[in-house]
Amino acid sequence: MTEISKFRLLGRSNRRQFLAGATALGVGATVLGAPRIVRAAGGDVKVLNWQGYGTDFAPGLEAFQKASGFSVTHDYYTSEPEMMTKLRTNPGGYDVVLTNCVWNNLASKEELIQPIDTAKIANWKDLDPAFRDSERLNQGGKVFGVSWVWGTTGIAYNTDVYKPAPDTLAKLWDPDLKKKVALRDDGVENVGFAAIATGQDMNQPKDLDKVKAKLLELKDNVAYQWQSEDDWHKQFAAKSFDISTMWGGAAIRAKTGFKLPVGFYIPKEGGIGWFDGLAIAKGAPNPDGAHAFINFMVDPSFYVAWETKEGAPASANRKAMAALPDSDPTKAMASDQEAIKRLQFMAPLSDDERQKYSDLWAEVKTAYAG
Repeated sequence: MTEISKFRLLGRSNRRQFLAGATALGVGATVLGAPRIVRAAGGDVKVLNWQGYGTDFAPGLEAFQKASGFSVTHDYYTSEPEMMTKLRTNPGGYDVVLTNCVWNNLASKEELIQPIDTAKIANWKDLDPAFRDSERLNQGGKVFGVSWVWGTTGIAYNTDVYKPAPDTLAKLWDPDLKKKVALRDDGVENVGFAAIATGQDMNQPKDLDKVKAKLLELKDNVAYQWQSEDDWHKQFAAKSFDISTMWGGAAIRAKTGFKLPVGFYIPKEGGIGWFDGLAIAKGAPNPDGAHAFINFMVDPSFYVAWETKEGAPASANRKAMAALPDSDPTKAMASDQEAIKRLQFMAPLSDDERQKYSDLWAEVKTAYAG
């Protein structure tokens, strides 16, 4: 367990602390007020992120442009290695990039991202120190990522199919689920879940042969290997599978934003914890716009609208979490201390470890296809 396990859970507060009188949940720029932004003469902020992951939330973009004068354009990636490749091959092509806690250090060491001036992030003081000050986002006394959201990877399932709801990781290996299971096409994640399933540390499994054997046991059950949240939504809606490894916030978005019959749980054997930061790309053409956009993304006004309208992971901004209604599903998830105790938080991997897990997963996928 990393230092992130020390984060403090947030207390309850009345929703009137935020958006008093607002009844439309994040539908327009007036709801998404953006205090503390100094209007610019104009320009473009170029963002690199997963598609459909907050930074391209349309009401947010409208509000940001109205408040700041900056417009926003996006490019997308479907995996962290692809994100790194885009940064390497397009220097000066991006302003803001979403970096997972595991990948931020790698990006900073390669000088693909640049230090952030936290004096330009007005919401900095409200970020939970457990995330904000983590070594995952800070190196050599410099800040390379502003903590944005944190969440879990567990099991999403079709609530129309599974009654009562399952609660175990072992459910994926149920012999009755032939061609009903989906996995993310990611070696590190699948090695992690198989390590948990075999009683090992997901970050440092000591018996990779046991991990590989456990993944191979899923051959008859795996129907699909998804690569992005958008991909997952489409295949779930098409009933390509009934149960899958999935991010908790994405499961909430599937239910809230797409009206899909999705449930989610952290298996009793354990799940994966993570947090994401927003970084500024090396050679960013619009660093002022990048700082303004990052500050807007961590502001409670943006977060509450995004979460209540679409669904989002938990915010690293304590005031943003406190502003959510007590009935909010993400707030409930972030307050489930028993579930959080079952998480193993992602830790950085060496190049050799990452390659080893990637090679193992490639062998497993070949076996699935055979």
